[in-house]
Amino acid sequence: MDFFANKQATLQKSIDWWNPGKTKQWQIDGVDVVIGKREGYYFYDVDGKKLMNAHLNGGTYNLGHRNPEVIAALVEGTNYFDIGNHHFPSTARAQLAEKLAACTPEGLTYSIFSSGGSEAIDVALKCARYATKRKKTISIKNGYHGHTGLAVSLGNERYSKPFLSEGSPNEFVHVPFNDLAAMERELAKGDVASVIIETIPATYGFPLPTANYLADVKSLCERYGALYIADEVQTGLMRTGKLWGIEHYGVKPDILVTAKGLSGGIYPIAATVVNERAGGWMKEDGLAHISTFGGAELGCVVAMKVLEISQRPEVIKNVEYVARYLRSGLERIQQQCPDFFVGIRQLGVVMGLEFNHPDGAKYVMSSLYKHGVWAIYSMLDTRVLQFKPGLLCDKAYCDELLEKCEAGIKEAAQLVKFARY
Repeated sequence: MDFFANKQATLQKSIDWWNPGKTKQWQIDGVDVVIGKREGYYFYDVDGKKLMNAHLNGGTYNLGHRNPEVIAALVEGTNYFDIGNHHFPSTARAQLAEKLAACTPEGLTYSIFSSGGSEAIDVALKCARYATKRKKTISIKNGYHGHTGLAVSLGNERYSKPFLSEGSPNEFVHVPFNDLAAMERELAKGDVASVIIETIPATYGFPLPTANYLADVKSLCERYGALYIADEVQTGLMRTGKLWGIEHYGVKPDILVTAKGLSGGIYPIAATVVNERAGGWMKEDGLAHISTFGGAELGCVVAMKVLEISQRPEVIKNVEYVARYLRSGLERIQQQCPDFFVGIRQLGVVMGLEFNHPDGAKYVMSSLYKHGVWAIYSMLDTRVLQFKPGLLCDKAYCDELLEKCEAGIKEAAQLVKFARY
């Protein structure tokens, strides 16, 4: 079967039967792509256009598209496993849970598996409500935690309001990032179950936490009886140079959520890793939460291989190299366009490129696409481009990426200048 035979037919079927608004919007934005072949940190439009992937679907492709080791683990796993039965103990689930307990911050014990990040966030909030017997959650304004029942109420109203899912203000409170006073005002009311924070808020353009902010929030949680949930869906799995971004800030969360890259880009899986207090419900009634596809055994096999690759000393060293090398190259480009390219937000290979125009990153996204690079603007701050290279990039790839970024950013700077006049 030729899956990639007819691009126009695929686009029309997507409008007719899948998602008309999303399909048409990308056409308007000039991103006329239907993905065909993909390998490593490249993918190809079905018409043959080659693109360097500097977005990685939020880190889903940390290890590249169709990583051969991950695929081999999955194929081997099919000799023994299928999705499994969520009711029974499982060799694969037990092994993955043990590995997550060993590699996550101290105190995290049990892993509750899901099929995706939003579901895993929902689980985290449920665990916090169980532990505290409170319902209120504090999240960050312009944060992003997914689109399911509880998770969607934590984020920007762009994603909740169309579905009348903003949540009660008595249960979902939003405070500004890096504003410790605002956080304490809400926590001091004594009715908060949890605070949930993306260690570096991705959809908001990767603003970095100020010194001691996250540690101080954790201290406030302890003072006022709330649990701290670290959303590591986009900052976990070595993207920051440590396995979990929260490790940079000296915080031991009560709950940690990982997804996206845990799948290796091959098999959907997510995990909510909780401490004894948050996971106590499993000793009272282990059937209180059920997910048919959560912790699918084939997904567990894939996730174990992802964890193993991500923690290899040579991979850690490579992340440090790529982060330094790309930073140096981006700074050279910045010097050539200082009035337009005004900032680089970075921790490891988590990067946000800041531009001096309200929609600067939209211009840059379009220009980079023409030059063969895929990176997307931050949906909640269109001045900032999400720039997310992978863990295994080599020097040749970085050089090619920087060359194309230089051409694309210079072109965008000229387009913005022309548009202003």
